[in-house]
Amino acid sequence: MRKGLAGALPFYRVMAFWSGCMSLLLWFVEVPENHILHHYSGAQVKWAWIAIVHGFTYPIYVIAAFNYSLKARKNFLTTVLYILAGTLPIASFVAERRATRDFKNPSD
Repeated sequence: MRKGLAGALPFYRVMAFWSGCMSLLLWFVEVPENHILHHYSGAQVKWAWIAIVHGFTYPIYVIAAFNYSLKARKNFLTTVLYILAGTLPIASFVAERRATRDFKNPSD
């Protein structure tokens, strides 16, 4: 096991779950409520916290994904895909499962 990888994976897993949940809330609660239903009165403020929290915590997810990718010696494309997984609903859950699987069953 590479040095530091055992510490980088749990941090990445927590942030992947967090980012995935916030992304789901953003795409399926805040965006439809704000754009499709056209609630621009007081209801807009009701769900605005989702976008704000996701926006402030996504950089932490990026750091966690980059740290994990560095410690696991992932290539550039895989690193970018891990980072971008935090922007799409469900993608961060898939990336987290892949990272955990690779950690438990290393191919190298």
